[in-house]
Amino acid sequence: MTELGNNLAILLVRELETFEREVDLFGDDERIWTTAPGCPNSAANSALHVAGNLRHFVGAVLGRTGYVRDRDREFGRRSGSRSEVKAELRAAIDDVAAILPGLADAVLAGDFPEPVSGHRLRTDRFLMHLCAHAAYHLGQADYVRRAVTGDGRSSGPVPLSALRADGAP
Repeated sequence: MTELGNNLAILLVRELETFEREVDLFGDDERIWTTAPGCPNSAANSALHVAGNLRHFVGAVLGRTGYVRDRDREFGRRSGSRSEVKAELRAAIDDVAAILPGLADAVLAGDFPEPVSGHRLRTDRFLMHLCAHAAYHLGQADYVRRAVTGDGRSSGPVPLSALRADGAP
């Protein structure tokens, strides 16, 4: 187990679990697909995008899980249950937790196995980018939910307790 791989997994799992709580706060299966004025994506689309992104780059590319991404569907889907969206988030959690802690330091310090948008990137830097990307879309989903539902409750994002080395609350 590498320290960096483990730390990246902890951060990404924290974001994905917060996304699950965000999905629950919608209260019904229809509003999760609603967009707010000026926001082109629903919270469900953002959740599916983050899950698909991680299942592809971490699961399929680094872990060779066989997952085949359908990015157009992540943004094009317009209905489904909250439990279906959460199942995608949970699958991403499983991939991240199973794969990242086991990556060797040499893999993390080397080039990501495939170009990303035409760029060759170091694996560790790209994985840090994926953490920021997940947090960015989580924040978007939170604001869309608040605008769509009028509910200002917090989903308890980014608890620092999730970062404790001993795993204690």
